[in-house]
Amino acid sequence: MTDLPEKMLAIAITAPGGPDVLGAQERHVPVPLGEEILIKVEAAGINRPDVLQRMGAYPPPKDASDLPGLEVSGTVVSKGIDAKSYEIGEKVTALVAGGGYAQYCKVHESHALPIPEGMSMIEAAAVPETFFTVWSNVFDRVRLKAGERFLVHGGASGIGTTAIQLAKAFGAEVFTTVGSEEKAEAVRALGADHVVNYNKVDFVSAFLEAAGKEGIHVILDMVGGDYVEKNWKVAAAEGRICQIATLNGFAEDVNFSRLMMKRLTHTGSTLRPRDTAFKAAIAASLKEKVWPLLSSGQVRPVMDSTFPLEQAAEAHRRMESSGHIGKIVLTVE
Repeated sequence: MTDLPEKMLAIAITAPGGPDVLGAQERHVPVPLGEEILIKVEAAGINRPDVLQRMGAYPPPKDASDLPGLEVSGTVVSKGIDAKSYEIGEKVTALVAGGGYAQYCKVHESHALPIPEGMSMIEAAAVPETFFTVWSNVFDRVRLKAGERFLVHGGASGIGTTAIQLAKAFGAEVFTTVGSEEKAEAVRALGADHVVNYNKVDFVSAFLEAAGKEGIHVILDMVGGDYVEKNWKVAAAEGRICQIATLNGFAEDVNFSRLMMKRLTHTGSTLRPRDTAFKAAIAASLKEKVWPLLSSGQVRPVMDSTFPLEQAAEAHRRMESSGHIGKIVLTVE
């Protein structure tokens, strides 16, 4: 398009701190180069890494925008000279390394995917970050199989609601922890087989009883801290644990003999710094194996709330309250 504006509204992090450091700024519209496409953003997902970046604890990669925002949906309005996957006017959703909290955002074309059939643009903006993360960790890294027991902590979060649905869709028995009865009801509706309110019940003893003392084969953990030792206790022999965050800090005084005696694999990863080819491979797998589930409605992003772009600070407060169930999304004019 030749009639693109030179400037756009964006939400920037003005200094490390609380939600109030998110401020509206006028920025230049990005120019797509090479195999990049430019998206006129209609919606942008809110994720926990955005909060960490705002606090100064999760800086963007060197070649990424300094603006927060890791996933968007919208319309392709311009593209680099080598970009061939999408035409001007096509609707897409995309995983981005930064820059989502803005009216325009550029991304490598291989990290964009078509909008699943029947899905709104707001729902589509809630898909990339959690689906890329869950697929690459649960199914690629620790290789969850049909018939295995799977535990995801924080079942009512964006990651949790995605992991529950995908694990069930591919034949696993699903265990999860939540912090309230309202959240417990919500995750049961998504198909979770065993749910523990960690504020009332010790999940280790409850899940070992439910698993017949055999333990859980695959665990996806965002908590860290004392959950590391607890995960090792509840894991089955030869169990696989994948760490994708440490919201409760780092583990101290863990009993490594438990890891050795059970022959456990405890791995982990972060998605944002990975290279273009790695993310492109995840996108291709999702398009083949998960997009049909999204288009049929068997799997859907769970939506908590939406906020206008200018109210990004309120959206962050909602996330930090931990009262949300599913995804929080910004809408962009």
